[in-house]
Amino acid sequence: MVWTPLHAKIHRTIRSRHLFERNQRLLIAVSGGQDSLCLIKLLLDLQPKWGWHLGIAHCDHRWRSDSQANANHVENLAKTWGISFYLETANKPINSEAAARDWRYQALSAIAQANNYQYIVTGHTASDRAETLLYNLIRGTGADGLQALTWQRPLTTGIMLVRPLLEITRIQTEQFCQEFKLPIWEDSTNQDLQYARNRIRQELLPYLRDNFNPQVESALAQTAELLQAEVEYLETAAQQLREKAMEMGMAHGAWGIGDKEDSFTLLPLRLNRRVLQKAPLALQRRVMRQVLHQILTDAASFEHIEKLTALIIAPNRSQTDPFPGGAIAQVEGDWICLK
Repeated sequence: MVWTPLHAKIHRTIRSRHLFERNQRLLIAVSGGQDSLCLIKLLLDLQPKWGWHLGIAHCDHRWRSDSQANANHVENLAKTWGISFYLETANKPINSEAAARDWRYQALSAIAQANNYQYIVTGHTASDRAETLLYNLIRGTGADGLQALTWQRPLTTGIMLVRPLLEITRIQTEQFCQEFKLPIWEDSTNQDLQYARNRIRQELLPYLRDNFNPQVESALAQTAELLQAEVEYLETAAQQLREKAMEMGMAHGAWGIGDKEDSFTLLPLRLNRRVLQKAPLALQRRVMRQVLHQILTDAASFEHIEKLTALIIAPNRSQTDPFPGGAIAQVEGDWICLK
């Protein structure tokens, strides 16, 4: 086996970030494109050092005429490498990127659960991280959206989603595939400029590379990395502040909300304004977003959060117009009451 600098880098990354332990079962999502082929080749080569059991999963969205041939191509690769192959095919073609992503993660989770894999591993790169940051920045988002592609996150109970290639660019995965003559399956939808992400990939990033910074993808990926740590810190601090503001509400006999994972909320709930007034604006906004996360079916907008945050220093009896679903927030002395 040829041991390249990329092998060494990924080996170090997995160890230093504690992405996987030894002898665990890893389900690799393989589309057949350069990033996923680079990923599976690296993990296969590292397998003797770690003792992993590897499997390949492929999701056929049925939105290309060659999708069946693509699935067969990946299955043949799995046979060549002597590892388990799992295929999930959509019942009907999925047309939106968001719907496709949701379906894909559900399909991968189901395969992992049925076959006792602890990890689902994807080939997202620094280039994907840069694209996600730009995509969310253009749409208008806070730090949470800018750091959206993280190294790992729980998908369902007992299954972790892991992205070991987040410090590797797409140019590097392409060079790796060429070096090892890996048979890349070119996905024609990646060239379709009706998708915003493809325009960012094909037009915006090359323009930024040529005119501003040749290493723009790595620079943006590093920004996402910095933001990730800051977002985690702020979320924890906001949760503690929210619990403190609501503990006082509980002490005064109000209903409250549970952890963020709870699927329902009992209204009314009360937040102590005196507790919140001492906090920085960044934490006030996060507390209000966490509260709204409990009572809204969709993500809270900037306007929703600002509307609720304004009540922290608003005059007595001030109130908001109804939020989606009908809840109203009102100032009652030292309290913000949602009902």
